Amino acid sequence: MTSSISCPNCNQQASPSDQKCAHCGVDLALAAILVESSLSLDPQTSAGFSLSPEILVPRLGDYLVEKELLGREKLDKALNYQKEQIKEGKSLLLGQALIKLKLIDREMLDRAVTEQILELQEALRQSNKHLEQRVQERTSELQDALYKITELNQLKSNFVSNISHELRTPLAHMIGYLDLLTTEALGSLSHQQKDALNILNSSYSRLQELIDNLLTFSLASQGRMDLQLIPISLENLTKVIVSQSQTKALEAKVDIVTNLPKDLPKIQADQNKITWVLLQLVENAIKFNQPGGKVNISAIPDSLKVAITITDTGIGIQEAKLDEIFESFHQLDGSPSRKYGGTGLGLALAQRIIDAHGSSIDVTSKVGEGTRFTFSLPVDEVQK
Repeated sequence: MTSSISCPNCNQQASPSDQKCAHCGVDLALAAILVESSLSLDPQTSAGFSLSPEILVPRLGDYLVEKELLGREKLDKALNYQKEQIKEGKSLLLGQALIKLKLIDREMLDRAVTEQILELQEALRQSNKHLEQRVQERTSELQDALYKITELNQLKSNFVSNISHELRTPLAHMIGYLDLLTTEALGSLSHQQKDALNILNSSYSRLQELIDNLLTFSLASQGRMDLQLIPISLENLTKVIVSQSQTKALEAKVDIVTNLPKDLPKIQADQNKITWVLLQLVENAIKFNQPGGKVNISAIPDSLKVAITITDTGIGIQEAKLDEIFESFHQLDGSPSRKYGGTGLGLALAQRIIDAHGSSIDVTSKVGEGTRFTFSLPVDEVQK
């Protein structure tokens, strides 16, 4: 048994399989669309309009003129009549006004409306087809761009890795002879020669550090960040950081202070890598500080993690440039005459190390007042 529906126009029963209503002759599918459209209109503007396909098409009058089905004078006459009816509170469509004034017959109006609907449907179909094609083209372009970026990043990582390995070989020869000279195994040295040798050893250590950072960064870029997680005492680690940074702090006339609570729980982390991160952050805080300034190392624990913060009273960073400081090989001051040196790898590598620990580095700063770096590490499982 086939269920019946109500015709949206005359409200008489009709079969869902029928194309037109047997009682009033209206196209059932079109009538349903018209009813849905009229329901989406403002009730005040749609009240009084009879069901008509005309409400689905824009600029009906211009269309009739363009198709030479109606003259401009007749159109103006119908429009004026429509305005008069609306002023009197009678809602009237343009097509209804044309028929009432006998300027056009119903058959011609329906044909014009139908043609316009078909043209609109074809325009929409073509627009959707064009849009789909553009989306596919754009998606392909983005995929190609992503592939090229990935390829370039891989080439860059390979280059950094290869050059780091190649630089280590001559460095190994250098340190061997530096040790022989330092121990005077090749002969006694004058006071001036010893001073020169100390400078060479210092430069060697700096170069070795840069190469190690390049190699570590290269491995991290390739997703090869191996962690040796062990329980670490932050109190002992902080003492090591302060001790290793003290010489640079004295030279810069900057004080390093610590603010650690009693009974601070141990953290679970890779000791060498976290030591490197803290040392990097503290040395940056010293380098970008001012004479008489301070660097504060603090920690705040809870049941799951310990938040570690490095705060300085230095030159600060513009808010618009905060995201740039973690870009690899990037210096905020990239001019040849820049005041502060460095490869631009320190913070980029520090961020990757902290990311590998399942955390992130947050930074806040004010120009002329200082900068604050904060990251959290999990409390050792044994102490939970």
